[in-house]
Amino acid sequence: MAYKIVSSQCSGCSACEPECPNDAIHEKNGVFAIKAEKCTECIGFFDDPQCVVACPVDRTVIVDKSVPRYQA
Repeated sequence: MAYKIVSSQCSGCSACEPECPNDAIHEKNGVFAIKAEKCTECIGFFDDPQCVVACPVDRTVIVDKSVPRYQA
């Protein structure tokens, strides 16, 4: 499953954007979003999704259950 950013909780700090190894995170209207088609959950790069690790606001980056799990 890809991750998504809860826009109502995103502070727009941009901490997540440079951490994504797939350039899946982009800014839109002052908040950040994850392009599900580019999100690999950091599989093959890191043990933990870096957007989750980098985000200073708890439960802002969550699993998007509407997107199938990434297959490496």
